[in-house]
Formats: sequence, C-alpha cells, structure tokens
Amino acid sequence: MTRTAESRLRVYNTLTRSLDEFRPIHPGRVNMFVCGPTVYDSSHIGHAKTYVDYDIIARYLRRIGYSVFFVLNITDIDDRIINRARETGEDPLRLSSRYAQAFYKDMKDLRVESINLYAKASDYIPEIIDQVRGLVDKGIGYKIAGGVYYDTSKFPEYGKLSRQNLEQLTVHRIDPDPDKRNPSDFVIWKSQKPGEIFWDSPWGKGRPGWHIEDTAITLTHFGPTYDIHGGGTDLIFPHHEAEIAQAEGLTGKKPLAKYWLHTGLLSISGRDMHKSLGNFIPIQEAIQRFGGSALRVLYASTHYRSPLDFTEEALTQAGSLARRFRRAYDQLERVDTDSLKPKARDTEAIKTTEGIEREFFAAMDDDFNTPGALAAYTRLVGMAEEHLRSPNPRSAMVLLETMKDLGSILGILEAESVPRANFSQLVELLVSLRADLRAKRDYRLSDRIRDQMTRLGVTVEDEK
Repeated sequence: MTRTAESRLRVYNTLTRSLDEFRPIHPGRVNMFVCGPTVYDSSHIGHAKTYVDYDIIARYLRRIGYSVFFVLNITDIDDRIINRARETGEDPLRLSSRYAQAFYKDMKDLRVESINLYAKASDYIPEIIDQVRGLVDKGIGYKIAGGVYYDTSKFPEYGKLSRQNLEQLTVHRIDPDPDKRNPSDFVIWKSQKPGEIFWDSPWGKGRPGWHIEDTAITLTHFGPTYDIHGGGTDLIFPHHEAEIAQAEGLTGKKPLAKYWLHTGLLSISGRDMHKSLGNFIPIQEAIQRFGGSALRVLYASTHYRSPLDFTEEALTQAGSLARRFRRAYDQLERVDTDSLKPKARDTEAIKTTEGIEREFFAAMDDDFNTPGALAAYTRLVGMAEEHLRSPNPRSAMVLLETMKDLGSILGILEAESVPRANFSQLVELLVSLRADLRAKRDYRLSDRIRDQMTRLGVTVEDEK
C-alpha cells in the first residue's frame, strides 16, 4: 500500500495541550531530538519503554515518506555520575563512557535502529560555553559564587510548557542557592567543587548545568527551532521548561520545538523503578529472560503517552504474541513462491490486506496509536495462519509483503541478536535434546526449549 508524507497524522502536543496536525517546518524533513539517559548505571526496562516508543515513532515517520534526523543525547556529565565515580574511585568520564557503551548495546539488542546520532554532552563544551556567554551578555545569565544562573524573571513565558506560573514554581527546590535572585532560577554553569571534574571558562573552572547541555546540542545540529522534542513526562518540568527558556531567551526565536511529545512512565505495582526498592530490572536481564521482541510487543500494546504498570505475566504474554508473529512469518516464507511472475498476486488477498493496512495506518495517524496498530497486525497474522491451512503461493506473497512492511514499523519481526559462531551445532544439540525430552513425555521443558529457540530466530515444528 502506497503511503506518503502528505498524511493525516495528528500528534498530541504538550505545548498546546491539543491534537495538532503534523506539519514539519521543512516539507518532507523532520528534525527530532529525544532526551537520553544519564549514564551512571545500567539502564532498566523503564528507560527501554521510552526509547522503543520513539524508535517506533521515527520508523513510522520514515515509512510515510519523511527524511528523519533523530538525535538522542547522552548525559555523561552530572552530579550522579560524579558521586558514583567518587564511590568507585573511577574517572567520571571513564565511568560514564563505560555505561554509555552498555546503553548502546541495550539499544542494539532492542533493535532501536532509528537514531542517527548519539550526542554526548562532554563533546559540546565549547558550544555550551558559547551559549552561557550569550545569555550572560543579554543580561539573562548572572554570576554568583555557585556558578552562572538563569534569571527566570527575564523570560516572561517561563512555565508555558508545564502550565505553571512563577509563584507556583517557588515550591520546587531548583538548584537551591541562597544567593540566587529568584527561587525558580536554575544553574547553567556550575562552579567547581574541590576534587570535581572541571573545564576552564570565563567564569572560572566548572562544568555545565544539566539543562544547557541539551540546548547546546540542538542549537548546534538543528538551529534555533526544530520539529519534535521528546522525553518522559517526568522531564516536562524543570528540564524541558528550562530548555525552552535558554534557547528562546538566547535566540529570540520560538518555538524551540514545534511539537513536544512525552512518554508515560513505567512502574511496578504503582511504584517507580529504583534499586533501593528492589524492583530494578535491567534491560539486559529482561532480554535474556524474555527476548527483545517480547519487550517491543509489550511497549507497543500501550499508547506511548500512557503509563505502564509492568508485570511479568504481561511480558510473558507479549513474548507469546511475538513468537506467534514470527512463527506465522517463517511458515509463510517456506511456501514456494519462486515460480510466481512479478505481478502474480492474489487480488482477494490484496483487497483484504489493504483493509488491514488502512486500519493500521489510521491508528498510527492518530497520535501513533500503537495498540490499535498492533490489533490490526494481529488480525493480519490471524489471516496468515488461516491461509497456511491450505497454502496458496499467490496470496502467501501478498501476506508476506504486508507482514514485513507493517512489522518493520513496530520492529517486532526481526530475529533476536545472537552470536553466530557454532550456531548450527547449537541448533542440532537443542533439537536432539528436545527429542529426548519428548520421548520421556517431558513436554513442559521441551516447550521451553522450543520457545528459547524461537527467540533465536529458529522455528521448531513438531510433526507426527
């Protein structure tokens, strides 16, 4: 089914609090920035939800014809990084680099493939200093002992994203410093504390504030205004509010981002995920136990703006659905379609799949409604399973193409990433072990092995 960027796509914009028609600044092109992790520890499945959600969004935008430049920042300078490095006796940048590499592997194993650039904050120190200097020169930034602060009274629109006014904002402990002009002022350049990492600047030795890192990155790559800014709902205030104030206060141009998208957060039994609570599940642990496809199906089953209360039962069910998708696709691939002429497609199958495609695209055009899209995809798989009872090469080809196309948007058909060394020997060993277990009527364990093999991209069928 042909699909172009001239779509009916509407997105919920946190800035306007409405469903807005999606029209990028430059026709056919989308600049997209998403706030990435602070790399002082392993990333968990709550982080994974955010980045899989935006990966699906970017995949869909590309599918309907947009050229997307997707930047995700890596916060590798931060109080938490410095504190962790002090605990371990490690250099802060070396520690954050190590966790950044682990994060890249997480993204690869989750098949988050749409990001064009991972931008590490430490690579933008000159740009950060230039931005701080510009704010100081405009009288918006001011120097005190603790560093350089942003004077929020100089930006009357401060609070427009979170819909809070300055009186409300005084209750928040934002960079507490008794020398600040206003309680809501936030730091843009921190003065060095004894023993801390630092860079030289016109205001003495120090390091960037958290918020200024992101605006330095986006101004460098996108200029003063761009299309999409994303992140979790927990970042709306103060982080994203501060980004707007910094960039728009400096450049005088607005909006910083035309569309502000925010993902709902993941919790366990209604509580945020923290190591101290004992409910911290690293991404790699979840992948090893359930597979990356299971996580992607789980996240797609919840709208990106909605919170997700995680349970192992839900992830297990998502894994079963992911295996069902893969099994149907693999079985269709074994239908002999090589002898078909290029245009030898079953017209009835085309008509039916086009109806499913319209349902899929209509859902995605409605603020990236992945639960609706997933329901349409499940219907398509059900159609494929019905077809496999009496395979027809002409309709099998249509079903395969549609499953592959729509599956690539959700990222749920790709085989799991595994080392290929001695892979065939491993498969033979597992098949032999299953045969022994089935002979002993240990079907429970043999089914578990079959499920694990499916996660490795191997479909196992038991015949009489």
